[in-house]
Amino acid sequence: MTGTERRQQLLTVARELFAEKGFEGASIEEIAHRAGVSKPVVYEHFGGKEGIYAVVVDRETQQLLNRMVSTLHGGHPRVMLEQAAVALLSYVEDSHDGFRILVRDSPVASSTGTFSTVLNDIASQVEHILAQQFTARGYDDKLAALYAQALVGMVALTGQWWLDARKPKRDEVAAHLVNLAWNGLSNLEHKPKLRLR
Repeated sequence: MTGTERRQQLLTVARELFAEKGFEGASIEEIAHRAGVSKPVVYEHFGGKEGIYAVVVDRETQQLLNRMVSTLHGGHPRVMLEQAAVALLSYVEDSHDGFRILVRDSPVASSTGTFSTVLNDIASQVEHILAQQFTARGYDDKLAALYAQALVGMVALTGQWWLDARKPKRDEVAAHLVNLAWNGLSNLEHKPKLRLR
């Protein structure tokens, strides 16, 4: 194998292992064993478990971000919401190992590439779109950040649940998410207040 091929093989093996056992449960020994190499080969390419994990997380983060952000361009806001929900659920469906890795907590992921970082990046894209829509409809665009976080969080947490549930089907889950979000958003009050008192 070339160095590039070996590196890719190690990343593939590590990704499977991290999805299966998490960061703490995986070891360099097991990565090396499954790849049919010695531990020094793994250390040579990545410097250790933290290094290979960081590359795996970075790749998954980029894949999810690319998929999500590419859906947030043009069209009616409801259509963009539908596209974003389907994009996240498609990532969960197509890359369930990657999604499992992203949603787990680990010491390495705390500096960069955490799922919350990915969600914040996506929310900032959504915030920009919502701010434009709020302005066009006479709402306070300073609240776009709050609504972006709420929408992205709702879709992401549903994605975590759906990772294991897998019922109903992806498009039905997305339709229900959009139904909840859109029908609630379509009747926004300009200055909402709690009615508990």
